Amino acid sequence: MRILIATDTWEPQTNGVVSTLRQTVRHLRRSGHSVELLGPQDFATAACPGYQEIRLALGVKAGVRERFDGFRPETVHIATEGPVGHAVRAFCRDHGLRFTTSYHTQFPEYLRRRVPVPLSWSYALLRRFHRIAARCMVSTPSMQRLLRARGFDNLARWRRGVDAELFRPGDKHFLDLPRPVAVYVGRLAVEKNVDAFLDMHWQGSKLVIGDGPERERLHQRYPAARFVGYRHGEDLARHLAAADVMVFPSRTDTFGLVNLESMACGVPVAALPVTGPMDVIRDGETGALDWDLAAAARRALRISPADCRAWAQRQDWASCTREFEANLVACGR
Repeated sequence: MRILIATDTWEPQTNGVVSTLRQTVRHLRRSGHSVELLGPQDFATAACPGYQEIRLALGVKAGVRERFDGFRPETVHIATEGPVGHAVRAFCRDHGLRFTTSYHTQFPEYLRRRVPVPLSWSYALLRRFHRIAARCMVSTPSMQRLLRARGFDNLARWRRGVDAELFRPGDKHFLDLPRPVAVYVGRLAVEKNVDAFLDMHWQGSKLVIGDGPERERLHQRYPAARFVGYRHGEDLARHLAAADVMVFPSRTDTFGLVNLESMACGVPVAALPVTGPMDVIRDGETGALDWDLAAAARRALRISPADCRAWAQRQDWASCTREFEANLVACGR
């Protein structure tokens, strides 16, 4: 099957959408499908205001037509709601082509952290974007319930996985820091609530892996924490595996792939009991959920690393990709 995936985020960006699409494309191709990914790498781009690392595609319309004419996809999936996603949606609508979408990011909550836009307005725009899709794929039951309450009625499940060969238990001595080591992994931005991690009372070390617009402020405000920037591949896996607990302070993530990556390394996760973590973390078995992050982190230290890894190993990308594949629809005309 010829599958076209449209996205507004792609390498070299570092985020859960990129990781998810990279693994999905890889496994689809392994299954014999022909997959093309249409993204910002195919166009001239401009930096997103406030996020220099995020590039927004420019002049997309002509490129979308050329890709459809050249590739002639049998099914189309739109992963994001940016310029590329909107252009592909418009092309499919205008030509009577069916397509699917996915909901990766809680943009209404992200926007609300920056400007006083009512959530109802933002959700209305997103509902309009996704409602003409044959299916809108979401990663967790709680995300499905949240969107259904917001008026989305074409929802389907598409779980997330982890590469348990890359993310595996490792040498704790890799990090020469006072124990216990609590680690945060992700973008350093206001919507990630990183201050909650860095503010928590902790007898040990705090390690921050990631970068973003908040890095300078956070580094100045929390000089005792160790900031190491983005890490990738084996280097990221070694850093994660050497920690004692991973703290996930976000209130707005739809999933949080790093939670599974941490568990696969045998490192339990402490998080808030909110959409995303509450579906990924088994409280008391692979991590701890609590509105008090420090209490959650201390409780997580008592959890078996072997239990964390065993749970993560059952969340494989091959199974998740089969779920994605089953949700696809023929373009039709």
